[in-house]
Amino acid sequence: MTLVESATTPHRGSAPMGRLLAAELRWVLRRPRTLVMLGLFALVPILIAIGVVVVADRSGGGLIGAIAGNGLVLPVAAMTLMLALLLPLAVAMAAADAIAGEAAHGTLRSLLLAPVGRGRLVVMKAFGVLVVAVVATVIVAVVGVLAGLVVVGGADGTLVTLSGTTLGFGEAMGRVGIAALWTVGQLAAVGAIALAISAFTEHPLVVLASVLGGLIVFGVLGAIPALDWLQPYLLTTGFSAGADVLRDPMTWGDPGSSTLRALCYMAIGGGITTSRMLTRDA
Repeated sequence: MTLVESATTPHRGSAPMGRLLAAELRWVLRRPRTLVMLGLFALVPILIAIGVVVVADRSGGGLIGAIAGNGLVLPVAAMTLMLALLLPLAVAMAAADAIAGEAAHGTLRSLLLAPVGRGRLVVMKAFGVLVVAVVATVIVAVVGVLAGLVVVGGADGTLVTLSGTTLGFGEAMGRVGIAALWTVGQLAAVGAIALAISAFTEHPLVVLASVLGGLIVFGVLGAIPALDWLQPYLLTTGFSAGADVLRDPMTWGDPGSSTLRALCYMAIGGGITTSRMLTRDA
């Protein structure tokens, strides 16, 4: 190859990142099971709203009880409740399909050999998982707001906080947005760990079982008083911190610590995934 040919020949890994991310976005959002899952997620806030209205006089206390006659609590309550299992299921499925699913269908080899670069491949797959986390959370938040206003209702679109104060519609939407952003951060941590597991197996169900089983085990460990020392290290410890946006003034202690914990899990999961993909045989 001459010097001129060498200078004009595209190098391996020269595929534009924008094109790669766009292709991954199309692939992720066109999967039928992803669309079905997102549709089912949209039903959850509606079902909660209907349930609260039907049994309003027996709704009791707690986060669910606070929804009655106070519809803008619904999106925050729905995201908090679904973060326990349903929303992590979404990102676990996306991560399982991202690498393990590709390996099971025999397409991962072509991706590893393609002029993409393995580091870029990890970024591309992580982007796909993050997209699912964002879309799922936004759907729950938006449907929650609409169902809260239409089905549950409230005092002229205001939000009565858990502290007893009243917030206007704009400030209430700001609180919902903060809760949604925080929820995406927690899901990104789950997705990073799921992607790391996905990089070591060719069976997507192993990824789902490992992630969901791990979340359940974390929840059990966090409920044992003798293991209080372990709670700061468990990802699920702060999963209820999103409800703090409903307090006035809003407290940042638990949301901040849970966000820092999620960043640590993201770093660990991302590091493991990158190391595995860089050394994995094609």
